[in-house]
Amino acid sequence: MSYAIYIGRNHSRDGHAWLAGYGDEPSSHWLEIIPAADHAPGSTIEVGVGPEADMPGHRRQIPQATRTAAHIRVSYSYYLGVPAPITNGGLNEHGLAVRDVWSTSRAELIAMTPGDQTGPNYSDLARIALDRARSAREAVEICADLIGAYGDSSYGGNSHLFADETEAWVMIQFAGGQGLWVAERLGPDSIRASRPGYVLDVPVEEPDHPDFRYSANFVSFARDQGWYAGGVFDANAIYGDGKSRWDGVRWIEGEMARRAADTGIGFDDMIWAIRTERLTGDTAGYGQVVALRDPGGPALRMLWHAPVGAVAAPFAPVFLGQGEVPAEFGPHRYLTTGESHRFMDMRKVLAGGGDVLSVVSQVGESSRSAVAEGKRLLNLMHLAGPECLARIHGAFTRRERRLAGLAIRMEGAARVLLDQGETAAMSELLSHLSGSELREGLRMVMALADGLEAELTAGGPLPLDQQPKGFEQIW
Repeated sequence: MSYAIYIGRNHSRDGHAWLAGYGDEPSSHWLEIIPAADHAPGSTIEVGVGPEADMPGHRRQIPQATRTAAHIRVSYSYYLGVPAPITNGGLNEHGLAVRDVWSTSRAELIAMTPGDQTGPNYSDLARIALDRARSAREAVEICADLIGAYGDSSYGGNSHLFADETEAWVMIQFAGGQGLWVAERLGPDSIRASRPGYVLDVPVEEPDHPDFRYSANFVSFARDQGWYAGGVFDANAIYGDGKSRWDGVRWIEGEMARRAADTGIGFDDMIWAIRTERLTGDTAGYGQVVALRDPGGPALRMLWHAPVGAVAAPFAPVFLGQGEVPAEFGPHRYLTTGESHRFMDMRKVLAGGGDVLSVVSQVGESSRSAVAEGKRLLNLMHLAGPECLARIHGAFTRRERRLAGLAIRMEGAARVLLDQGETAAMSELLSHLSGSELREGLRMVMALADGLEAELTAGGPLPLDQQPKGFEQIW
């Protein structure tokens, strides 16, 4: 389902906006940095879903951009049959941050979605926005143009939260194969959580309203179906699940509003919003926090990354200019869809076998899996119960506070190198900082897990047949 939260800059004690979130998928996740690239005229990319998807369709080719932007993203291997690799978003060289969040459409729209649907799926739209958009507004325009030209491939309804330094936009794509979408602007005074993504009252009587955009058929289609007869156009009630803001959304938006009124929202508040056990558990595949500001160059753009749900992992900085990610945080076979019938062995390939070779590199597989280690800690925390949260989260917080200051100092040093034309040295500096701290965070997770295991098994082995435990969550 995923989760995203945007904080406008007027609520920030640091003077800039924030975007944070995580992805909810029961498959493998890995961090990657995608370099900028030039593409020959006539180049295309494949988008959409195939017949194997839960809501099937046909893949198709659409034109590629002549140049795509460098970006950081988390990829994963499976969701409802959508072709891998899939992404929920990330951060690009222009300062655009993207979060992708489920947003179910009304049952009638899901039922009328054609079985031969074509056009970009939700991951395609997130990736293309990272590839091409220089602002949140442009991301909406790009996605709207793609849907208008090629349709879209739905799994039942979806949303994106696009954000840059000045504004953010929530964009909902509805199921049904009708090209229906709506987007709402979020400004400096906004606090918005998505789970699911929502847009409520749309001023359709003001078609040029600066804070809303929607497809050309947005109102007429609802009238034709008998779902709208005039008055207030509540997009969630008319085209969505009709539940308005879910309980978890109400809670976290209220909590962040109180913090904003008290001391202003800072780095520690954003970490808390993604870490709190009331919102984050086993379903969360990773965590991301982005400060929406200009650091002085694309290479210095940075997001904070946790390899599993941040309830069980610390954050560390990842810079666009570092150029590489430690193998521990890259692809592994753990939870990767399709690996159950593949091997790290060339014999079957040489014998003429088909899809028998692992898609994960042997070098990567020979390293620790940050995801597997984080999941181990999470399960031990669940077995230990809520009393372990304060000390484990306290350790994470102390580490992150130290890292926040270190990251700012290293950013300054990297900017000096960049200004002197020492691009390679800058990249080495950022790679060393990020790689060292990501690995140190992993070692912390492993040590905490070993300690919890020792505590839990001091009186003997734990029973294997008990039902899973977890912390109390709102959603």
